[in-house]
Amino acid sequence: MLVLGIETSCDETAAAVVGDAHPRIHANCVLSQLTEHARFGGVVPEIAARAHLEHLDGLIAEALAVAGIGFTDLDAVAATGGPGLIGGVIVGVMEAKAIALARGIPFIAVNHLEGHALTVRLTDDVEFPYLLLLISGGHCQLLVAEGVGRYRRLGTTIDDAAGEAFDKGAKLLGLGFPGGPAIERAASAGDAGRFPLPRPMKGRPGCDFSFSGLKTALRQAAEALGDGEGRLAPQDAADLAASLQAAIGDSLIDRTAQAIAAFQRSHPAGHTLVVAGGVAANAALRARLGALAAARGLRFVAPPIALCTDNGAMIAWAGLERLRLGIVDRLDFAPRPRWPLDPTAAPAAGAGVKA
Repeated sequence: MLVLGIETSCDETAAAVVGDAHPRIHANCVLSQLTEHARFGGVVPEIAARAHLEHLDGLIAEALAVAGIGFTDLDAVAATGGPGLIGGVIVGVMEAKAIALARGIPFIAVNHLEGHALTVRLTDDVEFPYLLLLISGGHCQLLVAEGVGRYRRLGTTIDDAAGEAFDKGAKLLGLGFPGGPAIERAASAGDAGRFPLPRPMKGRPGCDFSFSGLKTALRQAAEALGDGEGRLAPQDAADLAASLQAAIGDSLIDRTAQAIAAFQRSHPAGHTLVVAGGVAANAALRARLGALAAARGLRFVAPPIALCTDNGAMIAWAGLERLRLGIVDRLDFAPRPRWPLDPTAAPAAGAGVKA
């Protein structure tokens, strides 16, 4: 089977062709909007949606050409149906519906988070159940992946996501956008022990996260060192970046350790810890999670760096997994700005969160 995958939930326009035989990825084309958003220090939803609209047709044509196929060779088309910036999601969903209708093939709406969650089954054939740490600019969750469409949430952020803390931290320190890679580069030349930033939620029961207080502490430390106009000496910025990365890492490791204990009690047949999402590209964090998994007797799997950030291959694969189970969607599917993986989980409650 061959599935076309379309991803337009944020600031990457992506299209891919994935099949169920090795090699599974036949084409994976991603067009970054980095230059369009860099001067704003973050993603502007209207600019992102317009860029998707302008480039998606050409990117799909490129993906089909790279794969060496035409529309008639496709068995289904999958698109991110949410969560995400709703203008961009609408662009991708409408494109996929048009292709499905014109070619008479199934349309599959994919939860963007499930795309990240299932990537390790595309690359490493990871079996269910597994423990998933999903960390990105908009999401920070610990879940048990029990099957396609079946996730049990163990913990989530009560305010901001880890990736958002990286992005805002980089902007505060004048390191540029996107923030995650900028913090990682600066941290490599910094002293992580210089600034005693807080480790939110560390040592508390449960598996929830919090990063808003850490951002406040970083801002206060930066203001104390600044020249009055928001500029920092290069070494001060590097030391603050290293301290921020270490604090985020400590919090993630502590919360994940709590989740591992719960996972091993409830799912003794599970033997894998998976990290996914954009923040999973951070090399220091991957190393620490790998060490934690080894200490707890678990296999550790992270997707290749290129498949951590948003891409069409993960959407095509999630669509293929659903297609094999006979799960397809009607053409009246409505794009969703919010779409939890575990709809039975209680709403998060905390600073900045609507209960």
